[in-house]
Amino acid sequence: MKSILVYLLFIIIHVKSDDYVNVTYQPAQRQLLDFKKEHPHPIGLWTKNAGDPVDIRDTVSINSDQFNNQLFIDNFSTNDGERIPERVVHAKGTGAFGYFEVTHDVSKYTYADVFNGEGKKTPLVVRFSPALQNMGGTDLGREPRGLSVKFYTKEGNLDILCLSIPVYLYRDPLAFLDVAHALKRNPQTGLIDFTTVYDRVVLRPTGIHFLFWSLSDYGIPNGYRMMDAFPIHTFELANKHGETHYVRFNFRTEQGFTPLTTPQAAAIQAVDLDYFTRDLYNAIDSGDYPAWKLEMDVMTAHDIQKLDYNPFDVTRLWKNGTFHTVPIGRLVLNKNVENQFRDVEQAVYNPGHLVPGIPGPVDSLFRGRRVFYRDTQNYRVGRNNNKILVNMPLYQKTYIRDGTPPTRLNMKNAPNYYPNSFHGPVPYVDEHRPWKKLQVLEGNAVDLEPAWYFYNHILEDEAHRQRFITNLAMTLAPVTPPVIQKAFKMLHLIDEDLAKRTRAAYEIAVAAAAAQQAATTPVPVTPKRNYPTADGPPKHNDTKSVYRLGFHHEHHSYEHY
Repeated sequence: MKSILVYLLFIIIHVKSDDYVNVTYQPAQRQLLDFKKEHPHPIGLWTKNAGDPVDIRDTVSINSDQFNNQLFIDNFSTNDGERIPERVVHAKGTGAFGYFEVTHDVSKYTYADVFNGEGKKTPLVVRFSPALQNMGGTDLGREPRGLSVKFYTKEGNLDILCLSIPVYLYRDPLAFLDVAHALKRNPQTGLIDFTTVYDRVVLRPTGIHFLFWSLSDYGIPNGYRMMDAFPIHTFELANKHGETHYVRFNFRTEQGFTPLTTPQAAAIQAVDLDYFTRDLYNAIDSGDYPAWKLEMDVMTAHDIQKLDYNPFDVTRLWKNGTFHTVPIGRLVLNKNVENQFRDVEQAVYNPGHLVPGIPGPVDSLFRGRRVFYRDTQNYRVGRNNNKILVNMPLYQKTYIRDGTPPTRLNMKNAPNYYPNSFHGPVPYVDEHRPWKKLQVLEGNAVDLEPAWYFYNHILEDEAHRQRFITNLAMTLAPVTPPVIQKAFKMLHLIDEDLAKRTRAAYEIAVAAAAAQQAATTPVPVTPKRNYPTADGPPKHNDTKSVYRLGFHHEHHSYEHY
């Protein structure tokens, strides 16, 4: 009896303690405990939606007049509205706040205030995401990751949207819908279907370079902190003299790029689907702030005239020796978001949000993105998405008002049209803005040279090359004819050694898949049949017996589809 009392006393002491002696918790695990330590007393009275306090007798609705209980009505009438449509791509995500610090003078290239003045710090918010996962999916899929940055500059919000892979999979903005459908789930099975992936790639081979990067070690970094990020496009910059330069930005992780192999990722995924999210939160909360160096590869208009490739092609890298690299500054994340819905899900990033000194990319894909990003954001979070707290610029005065909340101050009583004679907001003259903008005409010709170069030169050693071939073969194994024949033909056109080695790895992968299926397929058991008549199973013309067993053969017509 005494030992039981001692044990109960220990439990009481242990539960009352906020220190949890001899137990180590990760920052993500102790989030609620940290909140309690920050708020030693309740943070205030619980209120209903209208602000009136909740009486404790209304917190239980059993055996009560529920329709006179406003708390009950508040809860049930708002529950279905907790969610907003998830993003079509990059649906799963997390984020953090931080700052950007300028470390080098780049006024020679741009007059953008955010990048000028060594030591200047600009607040920002970042969203990380796997590209293809639905909400609740895995962080560890073999796919590109997104890193989207919103700089809260004095001249407006600057949004830079990046991928963990430095090339893109199509040039024509019209291709977005088809590519997204091919990479997402089969409309009947609801499963990822590699036949659709390769069918799209072999019919539009501009995506093969992107696919190669995804299947290499660069396809799965060891967490968001350990990956580089690339805005893909070639940006046009202008300095205060109106001179233009063409650049590709690169965010290089200061933690050092670290990949995960397919077996490593599978082992982690088996126990933690949110591995990337957890790692980022724990690092920031522990004071191990992740950082990236921002640099840009630079060309002049004169350099472009001497090139033997298109520097605005988002499906290829710039060739070494045709540009020089300039450091700009550091991006540091030092604060976790306080509310995922408010700061991550409602955050919108639009590549068309630029600032003076950064006219932006000139390629066709970027022009298309300026249109459909706005459309998806208006649909998902409403047309006033720039008035949501996380998206609000430091300064905003506009003639756009009204509509679905939030409307904030809604420009109060200022004139709502321009021009006007009553001192509404006025435009300014940007004296440094270039008078001319480069017009780029792009072709649809397929160039397999970047894929050949990737296989022979980007894959830096034989071990990496073999892992790439193994991953490639695993994705080809479930692909059905005639797509599989087309896929090998394309690999042969890229590199004969690649095609030969992939064919051998493919045969091994197919045999392994067949063996695994045979080992996991249950042996069929013939059930004992108890037919309703002594004459055995019902005949199809025995309508009475068929209906008795529930086999009503009414054939529906699908001609209207």
